[in-house]
Amino acid sequence: MSITIQEVQHLAKLAKLSFSEVELAKIAKELDEIVGYVEQLKELNVEDIAPTSHVLDLANVFREDKVESALPVEEVLRNAPATNHGYFSVPKVIG
Repeated sequence: MSITIQEVQHLAKLAKLSFSEVELAKIAKELDEIVGYVEQLKELNVEDIAPTSHVLDLANVFREDKVESALPVEEVLRNAPATNHGYFSVPKVIG
């Protein structure tokens, strides 16, 4: 499969991009090489290879959930720059 300059122009139009004629030719060549590489990958025999979502075996490293007592409000708000009636006070950002 060969990527034509017309196809690149169509893709550029869809993406609302503009390219010079030199850039269009370069992009067409690069996309053609990419498609050629993907075609090579299609030739690989992957019959005995199990599908994977990641190349490494990953394990969840989260800790177990434990119910613990919460910090006192006074301690939580101690370093807050501003408080108001037991809550953090922040500048108004929505009119």
